[in-house]
Amino acid sequence: MPSILRKIFPSQNERFLKKIASYIQDINRFEPAIKHLSNDHFCPSCHQKRVVEFGEWLCIDVLKKVPHRHFVFSLPKILRRYFLYDRKLLADLSLCAWESLKVFLQEAVPENDPIPGAVIAMQTFGDFLVFNPHAHILVTDGCFYGNNGMFRVAPPLELKKLEAIFRHKVLRMLLSKGKITEEMIAMLSTWRHSGFHVFCGNRISPDDEAAMENLARYIIRASFSQERMQYLDQEGKVVYTSKDGRTSKVFPALEWLANLCSHISNRGEQMVRYYGHYSNISRGKRQMEGNDDAVPSIIESQGDEKTFRRNWARLIQKIYEVNPLICPKCRGNMRIISSIEDPSVIRAILDHLGIWLVRSRPPPKIHDPPIREYADYFYNDPDYSWDEYIQS
Repeated sequence: MPSILRKIFPSQNERFLKKIASYIQDINRFEPAIKHLSNDHFCPSCHQKRVVEFGEWLCIDVLKKVPHRHFVFSLPKILRRYFLYDRKLLADLSLCAWESLKVFLQEAVPENDPIPGAVIAMQTFGDFLVFNPHAHILVTDGCFYGNNGMFRVAPPLELKKLEAIFRHKVLRMLLSKGKITEEMIAMLSTWRHSGFHVFCGNRISPDDEAAMENLARYIIRASFSQERMQYLDQEGKVVYTSKDGRTSKVFPALEWLANLCSHISNRGEQMVRYYGHYSNISRGKRQMEGNDDAVPSIIESQGDEKTFRRNWARLIQKIYEVNPLICPKCRGNMRIISSIEDPSVIRAILDHLGIWLVRSRPPPKIHDPPIREYADYFYNDPDYSWDEYIQS
């Protein structure tokens, strides 16, 4: 063992090598679990086979012949550390993303008991294996309703409003788990850019089977690409190239392994979940009734984007439990008279009310350098007699 480690880490001393050898001996105790995880996540041939099989199974057995969209929900950097040290929060993050999309799509479809379907895959890696928890979602572009397999397409969604719902749910979830405080939520609310982001891809036609299968493979891709990795044997370092091939980063061997291991899911941890019309319960009920293979009848959206904007007040009431059409003074019902969209007019009104820059971050406080008190004997000149000065 020391001779092998000496080749990998030629510049390290014996104490370092012995410490690494002891770590490897401890890891060997959990060899079955590590072998299972490595085959499932890092072996190129095994993972590629799993990706292909998953894409085919998802498109044949789960997804229906209706329009779909690809969403990505991501978090600000300041919140990512909580998910690094507590991977159970990834399941709660998946639920927050689903509930945000669910209430948004249900409000957009004017039917009784509409329900969308979604497949959510949690990923934790960025371009250079940095820990970046985010949710890839393959969701129906509308909702199923009724018992006859009807499907109504939703109008175009406003991502900023969807992002606000997602942000509210994530912060409340972390607060209930004791990870953050009300003071931190207040601090985050003052940021001009919240750090939360929602990406929405183009609509995928139900006839475009190749695009659906490619997207199904993409959402469970491996955390790194072996083709973009190069190991420098003599230096004991790993060079990893970005997706676009323009930049690369050099990692010490141990740092590379540490980054890689942070993306290994716990044994039994579920990284892909199914919600709504695609949940295991819903699919099981339809299979028992014998109508799971029925082709849905697609009905285009009745309303446009402007019509959906008028329903925003009901969304705010559902999410924040506050009715924006209730007068804060007399508690009477208000009605919308007009919609102002000119930025200059909006700014003039908010300037007059004194709330135009209410969310801007205040300038940083200027602090004087810290005052340190030192013992006098550190700086006192030694006491020499006059004779000693003359002799010197």
